[in-house]
Amino acid sequence: MRPQRTKNILVLTTAAAAAALLLSGCGAGAAQPQSTTGPAAPTASASSPSNSSGASADESASAPSSAPPGAQPTTQSGPALCKAAGLTASTDSTGGGAAGSVYQQLILTNSGTGPCLLKGYAGVSLTADANGEPIGAPATRDESIPVTDVLLAPGQAGTAVLRYTQAANYTDCTRVPAAGLRIYPPEDTASLFLAQPRDACSNAGINLLIIEAFQAK
Repeated sequence: MRPQRTKNILVLTTAAAAAALLLSGCGAGAAQPQSTTGPAAPTASASSPSNSSGASADESASAPSSAPPGAQPTTQSGPALCKAAGLTASTDSTGGGAAGSVYQQLILTNSGTGPCLLKGYAGVSLTADANGEPIGAPATRDESIPVTDVLLAPGQAGTAVLRYTQAANYTDCTRVPAAGLRIYPPEDTASLFLAQPRDACSNAGINLLIIEAFQAK
């Protein structure tokens, strides 16, 4: 009977070992799902593109806007200001005089081929000759007459009252003979010469001339 019992023991031992191997195999297979659920990193990295796209959207939203379509630069319209090259100068002394002063109309006529705008005050000085330097102080402005737009077609003229005070009225005047008037149209650096002999004062502090704003003739 011993050999049979020994054989039974071996069979049981072999069966137990097989069962143990089977259980260990099942345990190893059950651990695999844990390793497959472990890589959660790809899910987090997938959100990075949405963050970067959101940043670019913010940047584009903060970018300065371009000029409205169809916007045009501001340009000046209408006739240009009258210039010395397209004007002639003359005076009309029929206004008379009073208390040692002479009132006359300074007349600027459009001698050009197109219209021009005469607006404001002329610069007027007494001068030694047509090409000479001004003598004494230039004309001061009489602002009692408002400045207006004087549109001159070719051949039309604008006028401004010019007052000249006799140099002899000033005891401290250093009298110098002047050949005429140097006239600068409003906002022009070129000038016209009008022959009109008078006495001038070389003293810069004495004002012999007063000019009003141009008006339509």
